[in-house]
Amino acid sequence: MRITGSDTEGQAQLGNFIDPEAKYPVLVTTSRLLSTGVDAQTCRLIVLDRAVGSMTEFKQIVGRGTRVHEDTKKFYFTLMDFRGATDHFADPEFDGEPVQIYQPEDDDPITPPDDVPLSDVDEEPLPAEPGVDEIIVDQPPDITIKTEPEKRRKVYVDGIGATIIAERVEYLDEYGKLVTESLRDFTKKALKKRFASLDEFLKRWKATERKQAIVEELENEGLSLDLLAEEVGKDLDPFDLICHVAFDQPPLTRRERADNVRKRNVFTKYGPQARAVLEALLQKYQDQGVINLDDPRVLQIPPFDAMGTPYQLVKQFGTRADFERAVHELQSALYQKAS
Repeated sequence: MRITGSDTEGQAQLGNFIDPEAKYPVLVTTSRLLSTGVDAQTCRLIVLDRAVGSMTEFKQIVGRGTRVHEDTKKFYFTLMDFRGATDHFADPEFDGEPVQIYQPEDDDPITPPDDVPLSDVDEEPLPAEPGVDEIIVDQPPDITIKTEPEKRRKVYVDGIGATIIAERVEYLDEYGKLVTESLRDFTKKALKKRFASLDEFLKRWKATERKQAIVEELENEGLSLDLLAEEVGKDLDPFDLICHVAFDQPPLTRRERADNVRKRNVFTKYGPQARAVLEALLQKYQDQGVINLDDPRVLQIPPFDAMGTPYQLVKQFGTRADFERAVHELQSALYQKAS
């Protein structure tokens, strides 16, 4: 992922990059990100491939790697320097003595051999195994990215199982000519016929209290956003899916939108039980992409069924109209730009 000041899509992922609990992005390319105070606690590898202008900037960059994160056993980091900055800005008083210096020749491996004996600060050789009075506080961390098995729809052709590699759409244009194109390109064209501009779509989305109605209209016209979401491969709700595919806008995931709402504390004017209902609705949106949050039937399923009957939960807001008004405020907050 590229993250620079002029890259809005990359900037939107900066919070995920520094969040120790976020899976992605894992690898970031940047120009000045590491010299601007970004607290990337789990940064394990820094690669320098441009000239560093000053000692201060160099120490700022190195300082991003020195963050300790005990939960992920991050007690050290690796610096790969392709521009010789470590030679220009060596500061023994600040850096301390190196544990090992390895300068490979042309035909040598890039990593130091394992049989080079290590020594302590007094240049005394270290034992191969720790002593009985020593404790190992670090083990190599498991940085394997665990991914869930990809879920594919079961497809059978003449009773024989098949796998979908790619999907394409064929249709006749206004001149009767057969057109074949990708599902994404077809959907983009169809959406831009439905909504002539981004502003038109935003106005329609904002004016429609029941967001699910827009999704149902598109499905009735043969545009399935579920299939498009599978192809895009991100946890986007219909709003971001349409903005991203049709109008090339940088999307936010459902989790990012839900987190933005939580940061703004939009539930404070409600009582504790009403706030619990709204928080559960927000979690339902984040986890499952539910957007018809004002439908009281949602209150019949977990976790709401354990919180009370739909009637009891609605009464926490006053009337049904009060409940719907609170949910519409929640939906407006979801699509409000983060300040």
